[in-house]
Amino acid sequence: MTERPGDRSGPLRGFRVLEMASEGPVSFCAMLLADLGADVVRVDRPAGSVPPDGRPPRDAVLGRGRRSVAVDLKHPDGAAAVLAMAERADAFLEGYRPGVAERLGLGPDACLARNPRLVYGRATGYGQSGPLAQAAGHDINYIALSGLLSAVGRAGQPPTPPLAVAGDFGGGGAFLAVGVLAALLEAQRSGQGQVVDAAAVDGAAALMGVFLGLHSTGDWSDERGTNLLDSGAPFYDCYETADGEYVAVGALEPKFFATLVDRLGLAGEDLPAQYDRHGWPQLRKRLAETFMTRTRQEWCDLLEGTDACFAPVLRLGEAPQHPHNVERATFVERDGIVHPAPAPRLSRTPGAIAGPAPRPGQHTVGALADWGFDPAEIDGLRAAGAIAVDPSEEDQ
Repeated sequence: MTERPGDRSGPLRGFRVLEMASEGPVSFCAMLLADLGADVVRVDRPAGSVPPDGRPPRDAVLGRGRRSVAVDLKHPDGAAAVLAMAERADAFLEGYRPGVAERLGLGPDACLARNPRLVYGRATGYGQSGPLAQAAGHDINYIALSGLLSAVGRAGQPPTPPLAVAGDFGGGGAFLAVGVLAALLEAQRSGQGQVVDAAAVDGAAALMGVFLGLHSTGDWSDERGTNLLDSGAPFYDCYETADGEYVAVGALEPKFFATLVDRLGLAGEDLPAQYDRHGWPQLRKRLAETFMTRTRQEWCDLLEGTDACFAPVLRLGEAPQHPHNVERATFVERDGIVHPAPAPRLSRTPGAIAGPAPRPGQHTVGALADWGFDPAEIDGLRAAGAIAVDPSEEDQ
């Protein structure tokens, strides 16, 4: 059961966020804001998809903590209802291709005319302007354009897509959340809203800032897999263990590298100097041979918690069971779904998972009522076919 707005905790309690349903960056941003206590209402299409065979929905994690209203945006009364909700919102989130929101009558000009304090957040891959603004794309395309993708991969191998975390969720959704929060703070001082243009390309480029700096000073090569942090250095890489699992070492500093060498039993050997690049192939070979002599758990027993900068490479199903993650409750289970806990952690007003991902339109009546629609307005919208009401609300 999703908490009602008055029951929520977190620093954003009392803030209202209107989310136009979409996948990826907007959904991730809305999850972050909901975890921090905002009353997030998602606008879904009336005909929502139902997972087959009782499986949880695809957005079981990203969709958590908000309510859903089902609105036909192509119906003039439906679009008008969303515009009325925007008038009562603090922030508006959309991830349409540039120009789509305007054609629906829900662009920033229309919304800000009704609510000058509104923060209007827009997430796209390429941004609202530029020659590629209207082009279709996905995470792999955005990080390719930012320069990030070219730097990920091993020497002599093609670039390796690093999941969608660097573009859609890091460069897009997380930067959208930062922009929305910054604009909300500014609006409290100025009384004026503004548009937040969050492009995955822009965010991914920002995430590459340190490497762009190193590249400009000649300390980072365009040849991937040859640098300090991209698997080029043997003391910053992953190694297979005797049981076919993997471990990760990141002993960059000399004192940590010395601890690693000592713990591995290699201190008495004539190894190349740590930062002698000519000796890196020999050092890598020796480390690989050594890690193959024990299982992953045996290496954990020897190295975890030391200054060797060591960690086991855990699978998605294993990570929630690791003792460190268990003690910190880094993962939590809700309704049979394993979630990452809200992050970051706040000491006085901590965030919380406010409830499971809703079915499309599950809270149409209740959410509209909480946002100031009277029963006659809701009945009129329903009679006109502009909204859809979930069966669970029929008897309420």
